[in-house]
Amino acid sequence: MSRESISQSISVVHPISLSHGKNAEVWDTTGKRYIDFVGGIGVLNLGHCHPGVVEAIREQATRLTHYAFNAAPHAPYIELMDRLCAFIPVDYAVSGMLTNSGAEAAENALKIVRGATGRTAVIAFDGAFHGRTLATLNLNGKVAPYKQKVGVLPGPVYHLPYPSADNDVTCADALKAIDRLFSVEIDVNDVACFIIEPVQGEGGFLALDIEFAQALRRFCDEKNILLIADEIQSGFGRTGQRFAFSRLGIEPDLILLGKSIAGGVPLGAVVGRKTLLDNLPKGGLGGTYSGNPIACAAALATLDAMTDEHLQTWGSQQEAAIVSRYAAWREQQLSPYLGRLTGVGAMRGIELAHADGTPAPQQLTQLLSLARDAGLLLMPSGKSRHIIRLLAPLTTEPAVLEQGLDILEACLKQLA
Repeated sequence: MSRESISQSISVVHPISLSHGKNAEVWDTTGKRYIDFVGGIGVLNLGHCHPGVVEAIREQATRLTHYAFNAAPHAPYIELMDRLCAFIPVDYAVSGMLTNSGAEAAENALKIVRGATGRTAVIAFDGAFHGRTLATLNLNGKVAPYKQKVGVLPGPVYHLPYPSADNDVTCADALKAIDRLFSVEIDVNDVACFIIEPVQGEGGFLALDIEFAQALRRFCDEKNILLIADEIQSGFGRTGQRFAFSRLGIEPDLILLGKSIAGGVPLGAVVGRKTLLDNLPKGGLGGTYSGNPIACAAALATLDAMTDEHLQTWGSQQEAAIVSRYAAWREQQLSPYLGRLTGVGAMRGIELAHADGTPAPQQLTQLLSLARDAGLLLMPSGKSRHIIRLLAPLTTEPAVLEQGLDILEACLKQLA
């Protein structure tokens, strides 16, 4: 199958062509089966072709395939926003808007905070990933490959160290960097918002320091700065809770949603304080495809499945399996390249590093190939692409999860 018509600027991790999938398994066009620990990069928390999602899509497709909500509202959008706002675990009045993706949600959040504050500066964090659109590129805490060859980016944006037990940046380090930033680089009164991932995805599944999160929330309140939580990858049960910010003991002002919101159908959202979402003039928010009826139906079916009991059970079972296997590998000294286990809940990363602690990206590249040949799909992450990010569907059958971990164990042993 020729790929000449596809832009060569699109990077592909696994050079295969998929045909179909079911829950945590996929098959390529040659019929080879793989256990999927990528999950569409965090999109498939409910797995491939979840029956409830498929049925909702099928039923909605017989009723209304599209209408632009700005032209005439439709019932799936209205029902979903009611359900979604009720699903957000905060104490304030919530409203929101639907988008086509997480990056589009981030773009709209930037408009919302500008309109609400009259300020333009944004503070993001090292290792962050918020999208590939022109405005979100500058939020990303990494140059290559996202910011290369695209010239001056929208701003101003400033970056701070991301404090986590997974990367040795402490709360004190990050607070000192904030103090320096506002002493040397920018007037605090020019800052509209901080944007932060409660658990970094692209950055290597690094869990945000709880003490810092609470200090940042207090700082934002004192300085009238808004706080945006990017839950695009960490949300919808990946950490065992509805959203990862709950473990931090804070409430963000705006929350970015996407990926697993609709069981694999493109959809995103910005939700948060109603006073912020209602601030822009009529027509300031919206989009032709935003909140497509089929996507909304898929999201409603997703919310039906994501009860708190399910999320806690799925998350704790998968976390226990990963943590126990990792502990055994460490005890067995399975591989000289086996580094730290990062993240929380079922959102876990496994670092590959040399004996001196430096990243081992070549070994991760080798591991991706070995695992794929053995029938397991993995995804890299981290500044040096040296951390495996485990994103198996939360609904993965225990036997399939163990089989995937068996393959990973065997491949780790083979690393040269």
